[in-house]
Amino acid sequence: MDMDKLVALCRRRGFLFQSSEIYGGLNGFWDYGPLGVELKRNIKEAWWRDMVVAHNELATPPGAPTPYEMVGLDCSIIMHPQVWRVSGHFDLFCDMMVDCRECKGRWRADHLQSAECPRKPSKHPGEFDKCQLTEPREFNLMFKTIVGAMGTEEDAAFLRPETAQGIFVNFKNVTDSTRVKIPFGIAQTGKSFRNEITPRNFTFRSREFEQMEIEFFCHPSTSRKWYEYWRDRRMTWYKGLGLSNERLQLREHAQDELSHYSCGTADIEYAFPFLTAGEYGELEGIAHRGDFDLRSHMEGKLVKNAEGCLEVELGADGKPKHRGSGRDLTYRDDVSGERFTPHVIEPSAGADRATLAFLCEAYHEDQAPDDKGDMQTRTVMKFHPRIAPVKAAVFPLVKKDGMPEAAAEIYAALKQRFNVFYDEKGAVGRRYRRQDEAGTPFCITVDGQTLTDGTVTIRDRDSLKQWRVKSADVVEEIARRVEG
Repeated sequence: MDMDKLVALCRRRGFLFQSSEIYGGLNGFWDYGPLGVELKRNIKEAWWRDMVVAHNELATPPGAPTPYEMVGLDCSIIMHPQVWRVSGHFDLFCDMMVDCRECKGRWRADHLQSAECPRKPSKHPGEFDKCQLTEPREFNLMFKTIVGAMGTEEDAAFLRPETAQGIFVNFKNVTDSTRVKIPFGIAQTGKSFRNEITPRNFTFRSREFEQMEIEFFCHPSTSRKWYEYWRDRRMTWYKGLGLSNERLQLREHAQDELSHYSCGTADIEYAFPFLTAGEYGELEGIAHRGDFDLRSHMEGKLVKNAEGCLEVELGADGKPKHRGSGRDLTYRDDVSGERFTPHVIEPSAGADRATLAFLCEAYHEDQAPDDKGDMQTRTVMKFHPRIAPVKAAVFPLVKKDGMPEAAAEIYAALKQRFNVFYDEKGAVGRRYRRQDEAGTPFCITVDGQTLTDGTVTIRDRDSLKQWRVKSADVVEEIARRVEG
């Protein structure tokens, strides 16, 4: 698939725009247009429904060790600065950065072999004889801001680089205010910000992005089984919404790839078309975080000692370098009386990367007949009906003989349940093509037969098959095909 064609379609049809485009844009920031905002919203709603709302805590899901509960949370973007010191982000959330003194280019050190030299695009930075690269140095990715009117260094805060920490610091609030028992998960969607050195590959690596995260709390003795459950379940979710098994892979991290807190991590990766053949990009990470996070917010910033065990990092004065809250974030089992620090399994998905993957997967070009029966190249976005921005389009065949009025009634009935589109302009074949590009799975046409027997034609986007149903049954027909 040609990525340039997809980017052009996204702009032309209103899926995605460069942020502040009329002023030349701002690298690493994107705006979702009318179709894009519906697509992304549908993906987030599918995730929330499947992970939280539709979850039945009375039953054991396939592959799960036991039944479990799920609740939601919506935390603030700006938090107390100590949160990020204790979590390790203040000291460790860095990428290694390299500059070129000659061309003033800047790159992540680990991206040099996939970047182009601005002066010699056929070579990588550092390979051209005029390149003068600096030594790699650390660059903290958190966006700094000021809270309050004084504007001093003491008023400094950060835009959150992840949504997870808001869940951890609210662990006690959730357990005290609800009746949830371990094992249980807390889900959250929301914006995060990372000051990426070199944003690139369309929306894949952006400075402002949206996450869909779960922090799942369980007993340490069962944590490995829960890690495997969430790893496999999240992989299945993407396949169920249409991502190809051939373009997905589940990759366990090698020991030297693991974060300092991780007991095990797997990435769900997708073969994005902007990558070299055989390469995959991260779509979602599932991390076994152990008890690192809750202990950190109780005791202070943790580091691994010589034996590989976590302990509080001490400053030169022998006191904790970054002090924790001192609050008790352990959990007591009401039945056994055991008190323990829960382990955490974290499925962390990017809503923007998921949207990009579904856009890439959906883009197809095929041959279909035009109004005259001649075969023409058709661009079609084959979204799963659950996430399609527009679920159905309604057309009167002509703008007379009562057809617009009949079509308007069907449109109004569908509009109560779905995002649908009404179009009476141009030949019906051209209207079909416009909806194919938007990814609309079903088109409903009111024609002369509608006025005699009360039936309409429904056309399937992918197969191009058409069938007739009664006007009164259209809403249920579309609901059955969209919702399953």
